[in-house]
Amino acid sequence: MEAPDDIREILKYLPHRYPFLLIDRVLNYDPEGSLTAIKNVTYNEPIFTGHFPQAPIFPGVLILEAMAQACALHAFKTLGGYPSEKTLYLLVGIDKARFKRQVVPGDQLHLDVKLTRFRRGFSTFECVGSVDGKTVCTSEVVIAKNELDD
Repeated sequence: MEAPDDIREILKYLPHRYPFLLIDRVLNYDPEGSLTAIKNVTYNEPIFTGHFPQAPIFPGVLILEAMAQACALHAFKTLGGYPSEKTLYLLVGIDKARFKRQVVPGDQLHLDVKLTRFRRGFSTFECVGSVDGKTVCTSEVVIAKNELDD
């Protein structure tokens, strides 16, 4: 298990930037197949001006995106070294997504991803999102490595 990654280290792996970078810290990483990251949900995020002003809820689709970013982080870290600017992991599938609880400003969303299958360039992960030890979302995420053309 490696030391936690702070935001500066995460920025070396993921191409996402504000407001779409949804990983704040990596708590642990096991090259054998798992990674735990966190997303700090704050009221000042632009999404809350419209979802919903009277009762702010972090959108489920963004929870799934945060899971996909955690999966890409795992994949990049497993390759060793930092990716080139032309290397991306693209989300190619989400299966069995289930939402159990709402995520609201002030929550710290823990994202646990576990590699379950790698075949022909496609990586499949089992993902669990939780807040305060309670599951908020589960899903199966499939990502694929992609090289951008010049």
